[in-house]
Amino acid sequence: MIFRRKINMAKIINPTKVVTGKNTRFSYLIVNEPKAINGGTPKYSVSLIIPKADTLTVEKVKAAIQVAYEEGQAKLKGNGKSVPPLKALKTPLRDGDEERPDDPAYAGCYFINANSATKPGVVDADCQPILDTSELYSGIYGRASINFYAFNTNGNKGIACGLNNLQKLRDGEPLGGKSRAEDDFSDMDDDDDDFLS
Repeated sequence: MIFRRKINMAKIINPTKVVTGKNTRFSYLIVNEPKAINGGTPKYSVSLIIPKADTLTVEKVKAAIQVAYEEGQAKLKGNGKSVPPLKALKTPLRDGDEERPDDPAYAGCYFINANSATKPGVVDADCQPILDTSELYSGIYGRASINFYAFNTNGNKGIACGLNNLQKLRDGEPLGGKSRAEDDFSDMDDDDDDFLS
């Protein structure tokens, strides 16, 4: 009698994949329609703002970047004689205090720019798909499923971040200066039409 072991595919661990903590904030959120930047291929993208206090996510990201570096050595070496050290390469984990000192949303945080050529899945706290696109704006909080990989394109080498899926957990103050219609008109008095009489 032959026993076959069932393998749960969800349990297979991908060391270059990370799911961020629940206090990750989404900025420059482009998940409804892909956009082309500087004439490039249209992509879906987001800037993930991760509080420095979320040390678990930060450590997972650093570990995944290290694995992507190790797995991508051949690509990073290219036609060169040796693989550049990780610290000499462009990596996606960036310091908001250093790179965005004038933006309060990035204070005390790291950030990662992630993108994808294919549309990411976006769900709510109950893992139900979000169909109302107005629910998705820069400033909301949630979790992101991302993966890291090495690249070597036109002389640029480094580690990049791919966007898999997003989970919106709660609303936040909209980023980018644009307010939401609900916020603009929620506390209006009906007395405003008196000027017509």
